[in-house]
Amino acid sequence: MKQSDIGLIGLAVMGENLVMNMESKGFTVTVYNRTVQKVTDFVNGRAKGKNIVGAATLEELVASLSKPRKVMMMIKAGKAVDDMIEQLLPLLEDGDIIIDGGNSHFPDTIRRTAYVESKGKLYIGTGVSGGEEGALKGPSLMPGGSAAAWPTVKPILQAICAKVEDGSPCCDWVGENGAGHFVKMVHNGIEYGDMQLICEAYQLMHDLLGMNADDMHEVFAEWNKGELDSYLIEITRDILAYKDEDGSPIVDKILDTAGQKGTGKWTGIAALDEGVPLTLIGEAVFSRCLSAMKEERVAASQVLTGPKPVFEGDKAQFIEDIRSALFAAKIISYAQGYTLMRDAAKTYNWNLNYGGIALMWRGGCIIRSVFLGKIKQAFDANPNLSNLLLDPYFKQAIDRAQAGWRRVCSVAMLNGIPIPAMTTALNYYDGYRCARLPANLLQAQRDYFGAHTYERVDAPRGEFFHTNWTGEGGATAASQYSI
Repeated sequence: MKQSDIGLIGLAVMGENLVMNMESKGFTVTVYNRTVQKVTDFVNGRAKGKNIVGAATLEELVASLSKPRKVMMMIKAGKAVDDMIEQLLPLLEDGDIIIDGGNSHFPDTIRRTAYVESKGKLYIGTGVSGGEEGALKGPSLMPGGSAAAWPTVKPILQAICAKVEDGSPCCDWVGENGAGHFVKMVHNGIEYGDMQLICEAYQLMHDLLGMNADDMHEVFAEWNKGELDSYLIEITRDILAYKDEDGSPIVDKILDTAGQKGTGKWTGIAALDEGVPLTLIGEAVFSRCLSAMKEERVAASQVLTGPKPVFEGDKAQFIEDIRSALFAAKIISYAQGYTLMRDAAKTYNWNLNYGGIALMWRGGCIIRSVFLGKIKQAFDANPNLSNLLLDPYFKQAIDRAQAGWRRVCSVAMLNGIPIPAMTTALNYYDGYRCARLPANLLQAQRDYFGAHTYERVDAPRGEFFHTNWTGEGGATAASQYSI
């Protein structure tokens, strides 16, 4: 009997679609699910007549695979992954490969890679983006882990992933241990930011300009033809045109409370750990938290006052200003996300290919956009680019968009319309281009109450001073440390 090329555990929608994708590219796949009935239903239903083999036990699954064996898990992140690894290890031989395609937290993948390698096996943690359609037709894949495993799994992963116009695969080796899942986490954080920015543009058009869903559909359709061309703008266009059974826009009937699965929060925590100002993605996460306080917000709206939105300017010009604000803030979000990846790479000794990451995100995934091609060009031109804002293309793009961006932020503030992501992006931009920030006063305050010391502009960096501000504090200073 012909042995399978790869085994897959977990037949939820993403798992099933990945299996169908693999089989369509010429691979034979053995499938297993904890609920065996799912295996039976899948093999006799959707997978009938295809090169897909059902396994009733893990032993059967492993026995059916060609060596070195490749077993991919598409199961819930957390304890379930650790439990499955423990069940698989005794069944595998040295050099066999376990692949985790779930949304695992990168520190778990760092730990699991070391553990599986200590048992003589190889481990890959790969980000999979693109939702259920991407899984079936070609996702973006971000593999990291045991570098020795990559040549073996590369033919399969690069066959099933999305491709860009020139045929380049949206999948390449990211780096050691947790690098793949870290990059996927940042991808998801950027996704939070992109979605929040689009929602803020929608709210400005809806609340300030009084536009209906059909009007906004036209705007997003137009935007999708230019530099904002992307999957998320495209689906927003389609959502705004979608009608309920009574002919009214279904978007107007959806409750305004957003859910989240945690990857945006993880990105924010990682940024705090690294000391990176990831302000836009942080605001996007907090905006979802605020939206979840629906009952409180409704009650507060009856009590708290603010300006009533009134727009008296040139509507067409303001719509163009909103487009500029959305584009400029999007640049800031990606600049912050790339800064986080650069700092984390130093912390975890990863050798990340930043242009390659942009290429992986260029197709198949939720944040795919024309814009990512520009990021790849920026890092191809300068692999050591410290911040995207310093690349000539992005500097010029911000210069073009800046006046409209500032008008949108000021008009929104004056009219009491919350646009936290657009405004925090502008604050970051203005802070980043500011040669002198008021942190000198902050350091004086810290030294005053805690003798935390400070550096001086007229002394070399790394030399610290303490002032006896009250005349009673003495000359003793606190020791130097930075979190």
